[in-house]
Amino acid sequence: MPAARPRILYVTDLAYPARGRRYCDEDIFLTSRLREEFDLALCHPRDAAALMGAFDAVVVRNSGPVLGYLDAHEEFRARALATGAPVYNPLTGRGDMAGKQYLLDLTDAGMPVVPTVGRPEDLHRLPRADRYVVKPRLGADSHGLRIVPAAEASAPVDGDVLVQPYVDFAYEVSFYFVDQDFQYALHAPDPAARWRLEPYRPAPGDLDFARRFVEWNTLAHGIQRVDACRAPGGELLLVELEDLNPYLSLDALDDRTRDAFVAATTVSLHRFLRESGDARG
Repeated sequence: MPAARPRILYVTDLAYPARGRRYCDEDIFLTSRLREEFDLALCHPRDAAALMGAFDAVVVRNSGPVLGYLDAHEEFRARALATGAPVYNPLTGRGDMAGKQYLLDLTDAGMPVVPTVGRPEDLHRLPRADRYVVKPRLGADSHGLRIVPAAEASAPVDGDVLVQPYVDFAYEVSFYFVDQDFQYALHAPDPAARWRLEPYRPAPGDLDFARRFVEWNTLAHGIQRVDACRAPGGELLLVELEDLNPYLSLDALDDRTRDAFVAATTVSLHRFLRESGDARG
């Protein structure tokens, strides 16, 4: 008899109202291609903890900001870690998966990141600016983000926030990786239209910049997106290291690049399942 196909629980919120793009279209496309190699079932992130035991692995994709279902997300993480259930991306990520603490750590380490402090009263540690960005430490997708004048940036706020100088950047650019292998890059030429993306051909220095953060994250498997901005001085600065559920903007790619990404993800999932099975005995 033929060997059973791997069973994947694909976690997504198909109804999530993302601004400027449609998460559901991307997941409908990607699952339609992955079904060629895997038996797939889709579920909402609130259902993942209850269903995960019946599958060989859980793939977390466009599941939306965890602030919208924090209790369910914490239950899912706790159950996965307790049972050793394979989760892709693995739950050991040091980027957005673990909150925004990495922005503080990378700032303190002198890495090329938008300078960040964890309290408004630490504003003096940042470069002086006319405006500052204040955002929730557990935020995502610009939820709760505020741009305030310098006079208001040091005022006490409710909740756990991060503060950054507002960078008047030339454009934003994102680098997409599978298992630490670069796949493609996209950029938004117009800062006012951040989701109007076009293909970007990175220079060697750009790739060195992006790989530095992927290597820092030490995830052997999974999909990562390194978001950066081109600062006024011409250098790239990290904005976000998305390692939980990065939106991939597959609709902005040509067929060849999109097919190559699907192929790389398929190979990655097979390798992840094989190594996870070996580790579990």
